[in-house]
Amino acid sequence: MKPVNPIITGIMQPFAPVKKNVDQKVSSSFSFGETLEKVMSTSSKPIISKPIISKHAEQRLKERGIAINSDQWQSIGEKLAEAGSKGVKDSLILLKDAALIASAKNNTVITVMNREEARSQIFTNINGTIVMDNV
Repeated sequence: MKPVNPIITGIMQPFAPVKKNVDQKVSSSFSFGETLEKVMSTSSKPIISKPIISKHAEQRLKERGIAINSDQWQSIGEKLAEAGSKGVKDSLILLKDAALIASAKNNTVITVMNREEARSQIFTNINGTIVMDNV
């Protein structure tokens, strides 16, 4: 006789119960209210990451001698997230010395050029512009 497949027949063997030690108590140095307040205060601040730089954009940064420091990348990431929350998918980001095309949807910088180059360009397939001349 063949063994019966319990899934097909609907016959399930009960699992052995897991024994719990009732005598163990969980101690905490914080009350529930304090813990909840701590969690709420830290979780209400969104974590904005620096944008991902595509290989193409990285290559353009090197070729064109464009330097963007860590604080600037953080600001770009924040503005890109803000643009994304407003429905922007692809954006032109204008800095003092550079212009970037970025995907707000993917948080990725697609290409980079200096501002002089950007003056004579036509930008297509973008639905938002972020001007950050002070960065």
